Amino acid sequence: MEQTSHAFTIDLRRLTVLRELRRRGSLARTAEALHLTPSAVSQQIASLAREVGAPLTERDGRGVRLTGQARVLLAHADVIAAQLERARADLTAYGEGGRARARIGCFSSGILGLLPAALRALRDRLPHVRLDVVEAEPPDLFTALDGGQVDVAVAVDFAAAPPHTDPRYTREDLLTDVLDVALPPGHPLVDRAGVPLRELALDTWVVGDALSCCGAVTRSVCAAAGFTPDVRHDVNDWAALAGLVEAGAGVALVPRLVRSLYAGRNLVLRPAEGDPPSRNVFVAVRAGSERDPVLKAVREELRSAADDLGAARPGGGGRDAVVGRPGSAG
Repeated sequence: MEQTSHAFTIDLRRLTVLRELRRRGSLARTAEALHLTPSAVSQQIASLAREVGAPLTERDGRGVRLTGQARVLLAHADVIAAQLERARADLTAYGEGGRARARIGCFSSGILGLLPAALRALRDRLPHVRLDVVEAEPPDLFTALDGGQVDVAVAVDFAAAPPHTDPRYTREDLLTDVLDVALPPGHPLVDRAGVPLRELALDTWVVGDALSCCGAVTRSVCAAAGFTPDVRHDVNDWAALAGLVEAGAGVALVPRLVRSLYAGRNLVLRPAEGDPPSRNVFVAVRAGSERDPVLKAVREELRSAADDLGAARPGGGGRDAVVGRPGSAG
């Protein structure tokens, strides 16, 4: 393939496809994420390769992998995308009133436990800005962030989330969300002040699917405790999870972000003994867009809501049974 000339142009939409291919690792998964056909993805990558005059993919068994030239181009693509976001933010700040709409993508228990306080504060602070909320988790959440379908992402650190060092995003940690053990009435451990997770190795478990943040974290926590949970019930709804635990069908881990929703339910929440299992919650925006005054306000109110949650959170596990209402276990 011919090398690049001094005057070449790049279609930024094709760069977006290449960035998504880096995230997804295959043409089929990239196509699914971008709502394209695999053939269309291949054509976009091939066109981009012709534009830059360098091969961007090579065969790898039945699939493809990125070339060294593609990774060089992606490093520049991240810088280009960030600079465009800075330009957008500066133009927004220059115009009277700034942007009129912002979209927040968030996992379900974050919507239940974190967003309400932030949205109430933002309604007073930004009365003329429309704030939309979308329930989503990585990796789809960050595909939406890259594509502009959401402007702010609130997520949990787990394998599907981008690393802290990802140059595409400006991110900030918000809070550590502790997971408590949910036990059915009459369980042998309900009278313990703290529950050793290893003593639940022979119990049946109610867990969200492995691709959800809470499902992934629960499986990881159990593995760290030295066992693989016997997952009999694969449930992505907090009310359904509570109902199964109440019925004695299994035990579960419940994030404190949704603890208040379980008040009055006939099940018992106890802290795990030792270092409590937890998950890190963070907020991210596209690199460069952190200068946008509306997105800056959204991040500030999310941080304030997270700080208030940390201050109000109980220091240990209470002995009250606690209930949920419908919501998915993310």
